[in-house]
Amino acid sequence: MAYTRYVAIGDSQTEGLWDGDDEIGVRGFADRLAAHLGTLYPGLQYANLAVRGRTTREVLIEQLPTASAMQPDLVTVCVGMNDVVRPGRAFETALSDLETLYNRLAETGATVATTAFPDVARILPVGRLLAARVTRINAVITGMAHRHGFGLVDLFNAPSMLEPATWSADRMHASSHGHQLFADAAAEALGLPGSSHDWALGSGADERPGAAARVRAQAGWTRNMLAPWIWRHMRGQSSGHGRSPKRPELLGVDTDQCWT
Repeated sequence: MAYTRYVAIGDSQTEGLWDGDDEIGVRGFADRLAAHLGTLYPGLQYANLAVRGRTTREVLIEQLPTASAMQPDLVTVCVGMNDVVRPGRAFETALSDLETLYNRLAETGATVATTAFPDVARILPVGRLLAARVTRINAVITGMAHRHGFGLVDLFNAPSMLEPATWSADRMHASSHGHQLFADAAAEALGLPGSSHDWALGSGADERPGAAARVRAQAGWTRNMLAPWIWRHMRGQSSGHGRSPKRPELLGVDTDQCWT
């Protein structure tokens, strides 16, 4: 199938955090995937509506209507981790919102690719506190993907997701290398020419972090994720407060930025 209009929706992973920065610009897996698609399907138009910190409800209300109006033939959606990490009872509502989001995406007739989250309990010490929620949200994601025939990226069972090089300093967002793996994974989920399952295999070396590295990762998570979240929550804000999508309109892609 030849794609002509690709729209990416979601939160910080799709926006591209830790693949570049706010001074030079962030890239991320969706930009990398779009560049690759542009080499396969010249003339591809691409929009990225993702904004860091967005919850499933916010993507459903803010991004989905805009994405649908663009009449895409391809959509990628990665959302839900902000609901997982936020304490409180809103998680139950988020699971229902996620089902609604997938049902409405199915109604667009676009090809959709989505992702199940990695095993955070094996990546970050605090992940053990989130493991039950990750299991539940992955069950919803997997079930809805199978129901609607969406392309599904399974990060939970991929050995490459356990390697420190895949993750940024906070162990919650992908590094540039990790974003490349995500793009490769999406290409496989979409069955693109030349794609394979190699992204999931990892280096083959036992690179799981030792105790000292795990302590540093925990400190990084507390500094970069927990403490800012508490401060923003006290002010009624999110990490994306006041931010707009970096690519709100369908535009041509720069295929020179395709990963190698």
